[in-house]
Amino acid sequence: MTLKEESSRLQGLPAVIDKNIVTLVLGSFPGEASLQAQQYYAHPRNQLWPILSALTGEDLAGLPYADRLPRLLSHRIGLWDVLGACEREGSLDSAIRKPAANDFARLRELCPLLETVGFNGQTSGKFAPQFAAAGYRTLILPSTSPAHASLSFEKKLIIWTRLRETLA
Repeated sequence: MTLKEESSRLQGLPAVIDKNIVTLVLGSFPGEASLQAQQYYAHPRNQLWPILSALTGEDLAGLPYADRLPRLLSHRIGLWDVLGACEREGSLDSAIRKPAANDFARLRELCPLLETVGFNGQTSGKFAPQFAAAGYRTLILPSTSPAHASLSFEKKLIIWTRLRETLA
């Protein structure tokens, strides 16, 4: 492997989980803005934080990032990505090369109350069958990425409200 090939390998972000989560939102892989900031869904036009704010009834989007994560966990929601590493130019899922999945083998042990896995978009949704086979309820949801503007925020939110049922 040359130095250039080695340097193009991107590493994802650590899981935001704990033993109390009942719902896990899985994206595909962090975009450039998120990797640079080391924050999930850091692009200002990504709609995940506003959607989660609406679902939880708490203005998560208005909080500093360091405060968002514990507040999200207090609502029993975790965040992670299906891929832990890949090669990619730009932020589009279609540009992902040499993907390496995160290790989900210990998920049941780390998150014993986890019931539902919501997939943020079609790319991460390709992993839904493996999670369903492991006994989790799965929901493939419209991507919150600004690259997926075919649905309005309001329409995405209506579909994402299916996650709210898992939090009751």
